[in-house]
Amino acid sequence: MDLPDDKTAGLLAEERPGDNSPPLTVSELSGDLKRMIETAFDKVRVRGEISGFKHHASGHCYFTLKDDSANIDAVIWRGSIGALAFKPEDGAEVIATGKLTTYPGRSKYQLVISRMELAGEGALMALLERRRRALAGEGLFDAARKRPLPFLPQVIGVVTSPTGAVIRDILHRLEDRCPTHVLIWPVPVQGEGASGKIAAAIRGFADVTPRPDLLIVARGGGSIEDLWAFNEEEVVRAAAESPIPLISAVGHETDTTLIDHASDLRAPTPTAAAELAVPVRAELFAELADLGRRGAQCLGARADRARERLEATACRWPQPEALFLPAIQRTDELGERLPRALAARASHARADLNAVAPRLRVELVKDRILRAGEQLASLWRLADLAHPERPLKRGFARVTSRAGKTLSRAADAVAERLLTLHFADGQVEAIAGESAPPATPKRVERQPARPYLPPQPGLFDEPKE
Repeated sequence: MDLPDDKTAGLLAEERPGDNSPPLTVSELSGDLKRMIETAFDKVRVRGEISGFKHHASGHCYFTLKDDSANIDAVIWRGSIGALAFKPEDGAEVIATGKLTTYPGRSKYQLVISRMELAGEGALMALLERRRRALAGEGLFDAARKRPLPFLPQVIGVVTSPTGAVIRDILHRLEDRCPTHVLIWPVPVQGEGASGKIAAAIRGFADVTPRPDLLIVARGGGSIEDLWAFNEEEVVRAAAESPIPLISAVGHETDTTLIDHASDLRAPTPTAAAELAVPVRAELFAELADLGRRGAQCLGARADRARERLEATACRWPQPEALFLPAIQRTDELGERLPRALAARASHARADLNAVAPRLRVELVKDRILRAGEQLASLWRLADLAHPERPLKRGFARVTSRAGKTLSRAADAVAERLLTLHFADGQVEAIAGESAPPATPKRVERQPARPYLPPQPGLFDEPKE
């Protein structure tokens, strides 16, 4: 409100004539603006180009819608993302439906989008071309990445809708050509969330048991909007990264999607994909039979040629008797000379033996004497070690009765009572079990012990082994 001309702004706020409302706070003014804008623009449709698209970690999407001369901030909450039929990206021209609201924290307004579509088929094709160029630039469509299909896959995985004519056509054609074990991963092939489920199925087949040798991703024909799930980036990347060879069979012959460029082979129809996947079993059997027949003919012809060559060679060979006759004659001569040679050799050996016999006898006698001396020395050492008087020299004593019986147990010594203790230098008389008064022991002269001498063999006796 304008101040009167005769009044100037003062230092403190004060009520003036004409003031009919109290001042608003910033929050109150922001709230009034928010309610006014949300009431006036509670549902709007805006056409513009997406710029600065960002999918936040929270799940919300933030971007700007712009045209040639203006732009407006936009947001898609996490709960509305799944309802979109395509993945938003920069450069796409869209028509967004939502409501306008303000953000008081930054004094700005933004469009909260609940639905968004591409702005016509031209915008759809432009988006498709931009995406194709971007993925091709990464090398996902290179021919060098294409892998050959297995000749006769044992297990085939099929990613398609569980209902409809597509899966029936594939199964019937496989059954007619070559029955094969088929694993079906049912997925929606269009609409909300279809692209994510298709990509998950392609990746999931790598972990199933039994693991397929070949994958078929199939869908019937339709408009570009119906086939759009197979143009989504996540589906294309899943097909390019699949460790299993993949056939794409989406739409009819004239339909082309981005998954066709990333797959190892494109089939014009789902039925054609089944034909490309397996050979005709009847044709294989016929070819095997033909190969068997041709092999048998080749072997027979080779055997005939070998027989002819053998017969031709055998005609030029000499008679067997002529070949072996010299050897037979040589054998006969050796047979006659052998007894005479053996007799002469034996006679010479006998003469040599008679010449050396006297020297051999002398050597045998000397050898026997030497061996006998060594045995005698060994037995003498053994007898010396085993002599009963030998331990007495090391401080031991031998206990005997007065009659000379050796006692080895204490009980026997007590029972005998009168004992004789034998030491190395003499004997001592003792009484077992009584305390005798000290006295000078009676010294008994010890007779020198005679060593034990085992019987010695005669000098010329035959030694015992």
